[in-house]
Amino acid sequence: MTDTYIKTSDLRPGLVISEDIFVNTIYPIVRKDTEVSLEHIEILQVFGVQKVKIHERLVVKKEQVHKVNQENPVDPDDILAKIPMEQLDIQIQYGRAVQSYKKEFIGWRSGIRPDIAKVRSIAIPLLEEFSNQKRVLTILNDMSDPKDYMSHHSIAVGILASAICSQMGFPKGQVLQLGLAGVLADCGMAKIDPSITEKAAFLTKNEFNEVKKHTVYSYQMIQDTPLLRQEMKLAILQHHERLDGSGYPRGDKMDQVTVFSQVLAVADVFHAMTSERIHRAKESPFKVIEMIKEEEFGKFDIKVVQALLDLVGNLSIGTRVRLTSGEVGEVVFVHRDARLRPMIKKSVDGTILDLTTNRHIAIEKVLI
Repeated sequence: MTDTYIKTSDLRPGLVISEDIFVNTIYPIVRKDTEVSLEHIEILQVFGVQKVKIHERLVVKKEQVHKVNQENPVDPDDILAKIPMEQLDIQIQYGRAVQSYKKEFIGWRSGIRPDIAKVRSIAIPLLEEFSNQKRVLTILNDMSDPKDYMSHHSIAVGILASAICSQMGFPKGQVLQLGLAGVLADCGMAKIDPSITEKAAFLTKNEFNEVKKHTVYSYQMIQDTPLLRQEMKLAILQHHERLDGSGYPRGDKMDQVTVFSQVLAVADVFHAMTSERIHRAKESPFKVIEMIKEEEFGKFDIKVVQALLDLVGNLSIGTRVRLTSGEVGEVVFVHRDARLRPMIKKSVDGTILDLTTNRHIAIEKVLI
């Protein structure tokens, strides 16, 4: 039977997906040979999938898979394995939050004042869900989509900021407040000409100077709300300031830059650099943390960077990873003073690779 592509809007229960469907995720959001249900259709719509490849037949059973593959045996569980339900749930929730934020952002562009209560209702449940599944932070950048980067970035910065704040020991109230501030930090981008914010090439100096105004615009858009504490409003204004005074909009430095501003700054830079952009490929999360610690030394609060490292780069013996070289292996030793560069036993031949002496290679991803 010939497989065919149909619009997601034309899907109906009972059809069978004939290929894995990925949406910038390490696992398919719907796997090959899945019989479509109403829930699957909702998932595909949430993630913006426009069309899917289907064939009309029964779902392959494990016994049938085994029979077909007798000459070249394959573990049927490998074929029919599903995304862990809790991870699928959080991806769906994340996708919904991104789409809801996008709708709000479009309204801000038309001149509507931000409904902070609405944004709060979008963000808080997701922040709490990620706080219960910190492991998923390691694949947050895989959920991003360069076509809707602005919306993905805002939601992700909120998630990362709240996670870092929690890791640093702040109480839940401040954790959720800073997460909300992270989601709203770039709302002022709605006041920047879309021809600049959506430009596929690098910005000119004048265009970048226009973008720099977004921190002030963001602050102005949220300054009157009673739903954000004053220190969180200041964090929004300061999230592009740097401890050495090289940031904007005011060039604040050292103690002038609050710890909450620094958390937003680190979350903002980390997600931006680890996400695919229209004009730039994404970097390894582990490489980005190294860059923040070393190349950007003096710009960020080391306690904040350490909290991010503890969340995303806390490797243990036995962790399976993929390297920037494309190789897959297992962590066999973690250096006390170089935790991002452990010793890796390569799966292909069992040889040991020490990343401290192979600086051109880094961990690209933890394989969950």
